[in-house]
Amino acid sequence: MTGSDASSSFTLAYVPGVTPTKWVRVWNERFPGVPLSLTAVPAGEAEGLLRARGADAGFLRLPVDRTDMSAIPLYTEATVVVIPKDHLVAVADEITTADLADEIVLHPLDDVLEWAELPGRPAHERPATTADAVELVAAGIGVLVVPQSLARLHHRRDLTYRTVTDAPVSRVALSWPEDATTDLVEHFIGVVRGRTANSSRGPKPATAERRAAGGGGGGKAAAGGSRTGRSGTAKGKGAAKGGTRGSAKGGPRTGAKRGKPRKRT
Repeated sequence: MTGSDASSSFTLAYVPGVTPTKWVRVWNERFPGVPLSLTAVPAGEAEGLLRARGADAGFLRLPVDRTDMSAIPLYTEATVVVIPKDHLVAVADEITTADLADEIVLHPLDDVLEWAELPGRPAHERPATTADAVELVAAGIGVLVVPQSLARLHHRRDLTYRTVTDAPVSRVALSWPEDATTDLVEHFIGVVRGRTANSSRGPKPATAERRAAGGGGGGKAAAGGSRTGRSGTAKGKGAAKGGTRGSAKGGPRTGAKRGKPRKRT
């Protein structure tokens, strides 16, 4: 990591339903000198926030405009229907959109699913948010189809959910402005992709520590260690062929195999 990076910070945006905890934990362990701050943002505003440089990178839902934005798809979520626990649909493990034909299916303004055609019957008004729609489900007004993470986020004891096998799905991606691919962004990409701290791709966080410790000669020591390792390997090969080099010149064959003598037949 460069000196400028060491005095910087990294801001990560994320949309509802995404849990960045595991990646943040790895970042804090690997780059303790670069604080990471989290910014929660509504799904519909995430792309604009990144373009306005309100965050260095963000977890958002696809699609994004690839004209000026980079995106790495991470995973695809199952889609579920949120229903009261005593609803008839609750007796099944999974359903199809056809099973919702007679239901009022709520369609909030912040819906993240791309429907070609909405299932069921429409409500008289669209709820403003997913949270509002969940309240209406609890009141018995209708049902709600959302990505599973949003059903978990808005969990209530009186509600449950079931998988809808033929509904549109939501894909989550790590995204950032293409012209703002900084070293810190590259570091975070490595964290998300599971690269180790010593990965050959991207800057290595240990480099600055070695320089600060005056370890310029560490490279020579490592090189010397490599030569010793090669020498040791050569000796090992000699021993495998029948003892040490000295034994080949008439000395005792210290590398001879030991064991019980074979019986003559």
